[in-house]
Amino acid sequence: MELLVIIAAGIGASCAAIFGGLLLRTARIPVDDPPSPGTRPRGNRVEMFVTDGRLVDATPQARQLLDCTPDERLIWDDLAEVLRAHFPAFPEAPPRDRLVLDATGDPDTHIEIRPEGRSLNLSMTGPSLDAGEYLRLRTEMRDLSRLRLAFTRAPFPVWQTDRARKVVWSNPAFTDVALQAGQADNATPPFAVLPNEAEELYISRTSIGKREDGTQSWFEVQSYRLADGWLHFAQNIDAVIHAEATQRNFLQTLTRIFAHLPIALAVFDKDRRLVLFNPALIDHTNLPAEFLSSRPNLLSFFDMLRERQMMPEPKDYRSWRDKLSEVIAAASSDLYTEVWNLPVGLTYRITGRPHPDGGVAFLFEDITSEISLTRRFRQEIEVTQSVLDSLGDAVAVFSQLGTLTFTNAAYRDMWNLDPDGSLADTCIAESTRLWQSACKFSPIWSDLRDFVMTERDRAGWDAELIRSDGQRLLSRVEPLAGGSTLVRFSALPADAGNLRRRRENVDA
Repeated sequence: MELLVIIAAGIGASCAAIFGGLLLRTARIPVDDPPSPGTRPRGNRVEMFVTDGRLVDATPQARQLLDCTPDERLIWDDLAEVLRAHFPAFPEAPPRDRLVLDATGDPDTHIEIRPEGRSLNLSMTGPSLDAGEYLRLRTEMRDLSRLRLAFTRAPFPVWQTDRARKVVWSNPAFTDVALQAGQADNATPPFAVLPNEAEELYISRTSIGKREDGTQSWFEVQSYRLADGWLHFAQNIDAVIHAEATQRNFLQTLTRIFAHLPIALAVFDKDRRLVLFNPALIDHTNLPAEFLSSRPNLLSFFDMLRERQMMPEPKDYRSWRDKLSEVIAAASSDLYTEVWNLPVGLTYRITGRPHPDGGVAFLFEDITSEISLTRRFRQEIEVTQSVLDSLGDAVAVFSQLGTLTFTNAAYRDMWNLDPDGSLADTCIAESTRLWQSACKFSPIWSDLRDFVMTERDRAGWDAELIRSDGQRLLSRVEPLAGGSTLVRFSALPADAGNLRRRRENVDA
């Protein structure tokens, strides 16, 4: 954009130099005896011949000033539009009397208007032009041609306004935008731009058309203050506006989703400022909504958590703040997870996740109930284990799939093994092979395996076993809830078999 300003300034300087040069070159041949009516002007002069308000002849220098070809027949209004920029007092209609006008800011340059019957002769004079200035003028004319081509082909509107905010110059792209806005007159810009006079550069956004009928277009206008007005450059930003609207809609959608999320969310941008949070963050941290809405940075956020006792108090908070950069780096790599046991009795799981564009997001999850339930469950398991370990019978529990899930101390002592010392699961087949190898022959082992693995209704049963060392055991198999099975081994006294046989004979 700075290049465009330099180009525009170059156009203004080149125009002034060319106009001055064209005037100065007339001084080489004094205009003492103007040609009579009907005589075609010749020579190195800036002269125009007007009849009945229409340009009928002009010197090449004059046509160069008017930017017209020899075939064009300009009217008086066309002449006035060009010459009034240099001679503000140039008359709106052909005068009846002779006039001599001075150029603005250059009293040595004049234009003389002499009536001659129905015709007018307009001639300009000015200071002499030396060879160096003439060569420089030719160079600037070439530059001016390039600048004109550049601004003519520029795909964005460029225009200049005076102190009254009227358009004094514009390029074709500006005309196209004015027509798009339904404004055929280029004197007033279609953009609502009101630059601050105290600023050198004023950037604003404005639109033309209506959103209802789909003709609205957005532009970003950069206005540069000049000595006599403003130079404006407009760039279409429809894509930017649509992207921002899409982003806002996306954020609103996320906000509505996060509003019902029970997990607290805090998203920080690449500058480590809070840009997004949900209501759960206020509930979990007790931080004021005004504080969160002020977009605090990450350090201020954790400082406020510490002040509200919503984070564990570190032994050395100063070193912890220095370590926070490591925490941010871990969160940016999706490697940060901590469990905070708060002084108020709550337990939070804090998880850091990377966010697009170098940001980071923290999730605060209240796991107090989960931790309490786990602790109670663990306590119940420990009590149950203690009760079973106090029993004299050996107890083993198998799951519905036949996996050994529970034993007591008496079982581990009786069979001389520790299932918890192995990483591999112990199944019913391995257990029955162990029991069978330590006992004398018994037909119950296949029935025991089938009982553990079956899913139909089951009824408990028992059987006597004799170990290889002669110890007599009573094996009791009972179904449990969820398809599990309890296998219990009780030591029998030596005369237990005689007592059972006597009882059977008495019953018979």
